[in-house]
Amino acid sequence: MSGLLWLQAQQQPPGISSMLLPFAMIAFIFYFLVFRPQQKKQQETTAMLSAIEKGDTVVTAGGLHGKVTGVSDDVLTIEIASIRGDNVRVKVTRNRIEHVDSAKAKDSAKKEAKKDNGKKGGGS
Repeated sequence: MSGLLWLQAQQQPPGISSMLLPFAMIAFIFYFLVFRPQQKKQQETTAMLSAIEKGDTVVTAGGLHGKVTGVSDDVLTIEIASIRGDNVRVKVTRNRIEHVDSAKAKDSAKKEAKKDNGKKGGGS
């Protein structure tokens, strides 16, 4: 029995390096599962907002759908309706835009669709 007590007295507490390893692994996992995707999404959003041009169709955070008719540094003028020939326009802060459908992207999609239709129609 005294030999067992002697062995327990000889054991040393775990070192700092063995406690740091789990914390380092948790930090590594958090970086790749939380922080890195969040940074990538923020970069994509910033690029989308800076690329807004006149003629793009946008959706605001409040749910308004409209066409961009004017662009300044931080404010966009959006046409949301046309009533009896009068255009209804609102000014929205650039940061409140949730989604952008670029006019260039729509034009290129239409060209691709025409190419696809031409290929399908010519082969019959």
